[in-house]
Amino acid sequence: MSEQNTANDQWQGMQFGLFSVSDITRDPVSGETPSEAQRISDIVTIAKHAEEAGLDVFAIGEHHNPPFFSSAPPVTLAAIAAQTERLIVSTSTTLITTNDPVKIAEDYAMLQHISGGRVDLVMGRGNTGPVYPWFGKDIRQGLPLAIENYNLLHRLWREDVVDWEGKFRTALNGFTSTPRPLDDVPPFVWHGSIRTPEIAEQAAFYGDGFFANNIFWPKEHYQRLIALYRQRFEHYGHGTQEQAIVGLGGQAFMAKNSQDAIDQFRPYFNAAPVYGNGPSMEDFTEMTPLTVGSPQQVIDRYAAMRDHYGDYQRQLFLMDHAGLPLKTVLEQIDFLGQDVVPVLRKELQKNRPEQVADAPTHAALVKAKYGDKAPRQPRPNANRGDNVTGGSPYQDTETLGSAFGKAADK
Repeated sequence: MSEQNTANDQWQGMQFGLFSVSDITRDPVSGETPSEAQRISDIVTIAKHAEEAGLDVFAIGEHHNPPFFSSAPPVTLAAIAAQTERLIVSTSTTLITTNDPVKIAEDYAMLQHISGGRVDLVMGRGNTGPVYPWFGKDIRQGLPLAIENYNLLHRLWREDVVDWEGKFRTALNGFTSTPRPLDDVPPFVWHGSIRTPEIAEQAAFYGDGFFANNIFWPKEHYQRLIALYRQRFEHYGHGTQEQAIVGLGGQAFMAKNSQDAIDQFRPYFNAAPVYGNGPSMEDFTEMTPLTVGSPQQVIDRYAAMRDHYGDYQRQLFLMDHAGLPLKTVLEQIDFLGQDVVPVLRKELQKNRPEQVADAPTHAALVKAKYGDKAPRQPRPNANRGDNVTGGSPYQDTETLGSAFGKAADK
């Protein structure tokens, strides 16, 4: 493994970071709405500040409609990776339904090389219905698309030469996706869902991670999905339920004094499109993980997540939304980095069973595959147009229901 790939080997147990939905929202206090250029510039500043504050991960979503700006996460994350040294760059959603799996394989393998392995992805179907016809897809086929497309992506990253035929795109014959994954180890994949048990099943089938955004619903909603994922992870032989890889989202707004936090955040809560005209801020914070108050209140709330969901590997916070100005967002990151995350690292590590997996990193995945041996470095054969220098062929596993079985047989 190259020297640059060892940076993210330092994190054991839990990872903490930020995730952004990339909204461009009017600031209800100043009355100003940032331009696309300003928000894009700000997001790079936010990610760099997250690393400076001692956080581990920065993730951004994928949207192709106003008022969001993040239509090209690989480009944004490449810029962030080039200006950071330790930060894992990720997605809070990569649209597995409307993106071509071949392009995902190419883009994120390239980002993996550029970042020195500091990249992973959250696969999801998204929550914007019109995006499907914009990319020539049918929303009624959303779940079958997610199943088939990910099966192809999974193979493209693990087989040097792919012969494939499916329902939703043209067949591939003797195709090699380039560049090959760094160290011949694909980026780690999480599957994100807020409502669909089949996606939890998909994550378990492949032995991937499951990410629950943990924002808009009571804990009981996510408990069911995570419990299903853990049960099926064990069923497919990837390890015990405790060894399953779980990530959670969350929301917080802090001030040293809890009443100040409430007073400062209320106008943003009341005006934000995702909150406005709904429950009061007090009701919303009671029903969901949104925590508005002192750093200690955030610590108490999120230290208790383990009681609800079991030991888990990644905790991300939504901070740059609802029109909050950059200065405020950076202050919130400082609260996380200085007051909250150091305590949560210790609290969530206490009495953590030894069999619980550490958070995934490229270095750990390379170690798991190769041990102390040097990793394979693929070198495509220009005379063949492919790479057949010793890669392990894809091995099908137990059929994941009829739909997964059909996809895996392609």
